[in-house]
Amino acid sequence: MLASKMLLKTLKDTPQEAKIPSHILLLRAGMIKNEVSGVFNYLPLGLRVLRKIENIVREEMDNSGASEILCSAIQPKELWEESGRWSKYGPELIRFSDRHEREFCLGPTHEEIFTSIVRDLVKSSKNLPLNIYQIQTKYRDEVRPRFGLMRSREFIMKDAYSFDKDEEGLNVSYQNMYDTYTRIFNRFNLKFKAVLADTGSIGGNASHQFMALSDVGESDIVYCDDCGYAADVEKAWSKANIYGDKSEGKLEKVLTPNKRSIEEISEFLKVDPRETVKTIIYYDNYNKEYIAVLVRGDRDVNEIKVINALNTTENDLRLATEDEIKELGSVHGFCGPIGLNIKLLVDEEVTLVKNIIVGANELNYHYLNACYGRDFKGEVGFFRKAVAGDLCPICGKPLKQERGIEVGQIFKLQTKYSKPMNCTYTNEQNEQVPMVMGCYGIGITRTLASIIEQFHDEAGIIWPLNVAPYHAVVVPINYKDEEQQKLAHNIYEELKKNGVEVILDDRDAKPGFKFKDWELIGIPYMIICGRNSSNGIVEFKERKNVMNKEEIKASEAINIISNSVKEL
Repeated sequence: MLASKMLLKTLKDTPQEAKIPSHILLLRAGMIKNEVSGVFNYLPLGLRVLRKIENIVREEMDNSGASEILCSAIQPKELWEESGRWSKYGPELIRFSDRHEREFCLGPTHEEIFTSIVRDLVKSSKNLPLNIYQIQTKYRDEVRPRFGLMRSREFIMKDAYSFDKDEEGLNVSYQNMYDTYTRIFNRFNLKFKAVLADTGSIGGNASHQFMALSDVGESDIVYCDDCGYAADVEKAWSKANIYGDKSEGKLEKVLTPNKRSIEEISEFLKVDPRETVKTIIYYDNYNKEYIAVLVRGDRDVNEIKVINALNTTENDLRLATEDEIKELGSVHGFCGPIGLNIKLLVDEEVTLVKNIIVGANELNYHYLNACYGRDFKGEVGFFRKAVAGDLCPICGKPLKQERGIEVGQIFKLQTKYSKPMNCTYTNEQNEQVPMVMGCYGIGITRTLASIIEQFHDEAGIIWPLNVAPYHAVVVPINYKDEEQQKLAHNIYEELKKNGVEVILDDRDAKPGFKFKDWELIGIPYMIICGRNSSNGIVEFKERKNVMNKEEIKASEAINIISNSVKEL
């Protein structure tokens, strides 16, 4: 490809709307162009990377035994009503009506469509197990699109669905996809962890997320180096950390003027925050009830575990307002479980501390020496967020914590969709049995951004060779110089013959400008034709070692690049 023929527009300055490296560099390198908030156009260089990522995913999925199809993004309301998700999914679902007032949505995911296809086309157990997938654009009306491709309204996903006769078959399909995902992310050279995850709106009884480790990730994961336990914090468990060993004291109400926060109470009463309890009141719109969640003062509430305990949804659970708290007979900042006549969800650690400090549901007052079982009761469970330093639930060693970007997730759906949608097969007894399903997604565009987050420096992107938009670029210092131009074209043609994707920079521009462009874009190899072109000598640079360059024969540079590409 000649650079003069490319749609190539790089930016010197950081776009104002971009906050993280992948968003900044994709815009500056001219790989994407913002249309509106959360919607992007993919320009030639970005599209080439995207297609290479898709092809690696496609190759591994095909090798796993899955078959590719392509579904419409437009999905009828009727299918979503069959599964029960039309009213439950939430405002992220983009809904619309056609001219006949028939209702549809733009697919954020495709469980209903794949299930309907299989129920109509597969009747015999002879056709099972079955795994089908697609690579397609999804749509979610994110309330706050941000971080470029990390959280957008429109994104590209690979989603696959397995159909088995029974749970045993599902376990085999699930492990097959787990292993396939591991190979896929290894091929991208990503540093990642597979962690236990919550099933969320997709449903099912088991799930793993594949998390690309990154400081800009929106998810926290905890893990144990000793036994290998790893989980997203929404799913993570930890052993209870028992604090204190006191006998029960007498319940006592004390004045705590204007002391609302845990920090203020702890300082005022000269106690450790672990001796206090947070009482946080929520309203569950799905079940139409108020709930108080109790965690130790040094802890945060894990709202996903609360949602699961209540069998509600993320969109239906919200914090109670100050006026609502007042109507319940309490005071914001002084809420406590004693005398509070609503459902109480009590974290197990709260039950293990004697003589805790809780709000008295009265302005400027708290109780001392409150004890679970004697002064209040509730539904006990795990409602806290696990954090670094907590004890591993498997081996008891301290957990570590990192941030990650979710690039893939796999689910054991079981019969969540097949049973209500009547996706069945006929068994040997001539009975109709619901198929047992699995669901497996990879965020293609998220993976692209995650690669940049892990592979970049001050100069720009450092693409792994197998996903780089081009493998190499040939840059004559002065394209008008006959010797430089001749050598550059010879190298260019020879590399193409060897299957190398190569650019010839034939632009009339200063050398420094050219170099900065290709370093920003992240082309893995650069061959520079300069003053020694007449002798067949070039300067050779690898992008991953941007400060290092060496003078070698043009033939040697061609061999190095060609051999590297052959090894892909």
